Amino acid sequence: MTIIDVRTPGEFMGGNVAGSINIPLQEIQKRTDEIKVMQQPIVFCCASGMRSGQATAYFKSIGLDCENGGSWLDVNGEY
Repeated sequence: MTIIDVRTPGEFMGGNVAGSINIPLQEIQKRTDEIKVMQQPIVFCCASGMRSGQATAYFKSIGLDCENGGSWLDVNGEY
């Protein structure tokens, strides 16, 4: 599994899930090829689940095995 945090780099530096990768939401589509080869499933997270929900919807629409983990704090507790 790969955890991708779609918050800004500043938010990510303020706290994150150990081992997660920071790819801000505005860069997600430009980095599609890079993300498609990462270990799946991919769990997207952010501050509240809104931005990660957008990333999840996009990648599900192109067939990626992924889910919206919601808040990075929730993901941190589960994984």
